Amino acid sequence: MRRWIWFNALSLVMFGAFFVFLLLQSIFGWHVRNEELAQYGHPADGYWAYLGTGHFVEAVFENWESEFLQMGSYVLLTAYLVQRGSPESKPLDEQDRAEDYPEKAGPHSPALAKRHGLANTIYRNSLSIALLGLFVLSFVIHLLGGTAEYNEQQALESGAPPISAAKFLTTSDFWFQSMQNWQSEFLAVGCLIVLSIVLRQHGSPQSKPVVKSHAHTGE
Repeated sequence: MRRWIWFNALSLVMFGAFFVFLLLQSIFGWHVRNEELAQYGHPADGYWAYLGTGHFVEAVFENWESEFLQMGSYVLLTAYLVQRGSPESKPLDEQDRAEDYPEKAGPHSPALAKRHGLANTIYRNSLSIALLGLFVLSFVIHLLGGTAEYNEQQALESGAPPISAAKFLTTSDFWFQSMQNWQSEFLAVGCLIVLSIVLRQHGSPQSKPVVKSHAHTGE
């Protein structure tokens, strides 16, 4: 068990932190929601009921949406674009890796890596497909949760009739929520790409070795 934890420590810490922060977000969001309801003279939501409200769903998935867009785009763009001096870039003279193709598959290669045709093409691009697919899913759930939250707020404040998800998609409110997250994600990745040209972190695979020159590109 100790060996298994050692081999999986990075993902265990990341997902552990995710669940802790998601739980805390739900608790604090629940209190915020009930404070809003109290202002309008409505009874408070129970915790489990709150998890199904647009208030919670919108807050969670508008962030997931931007994260998956950032990571999916990053994986895809780094396959084609380079940045001189950054360890986040592939080497400047590397056009394509021969080991990405089934002709170079070995006995321990994944089964799909050994196949030819469409199955192999999909597998060779499966990481970006999965991440961008999660972006699309999160985008849709954000839209549905945002619509529910918008309708609830309108009903509380003015008694206005509800609108459809298609209508909410055309509102500035929805796109403001998305853009405020999208811009920050691309800023963070851009900073990592550029700062890693001249700065180092001993022991991190996201950094070049400390003694490498600023011009050294890739791993």
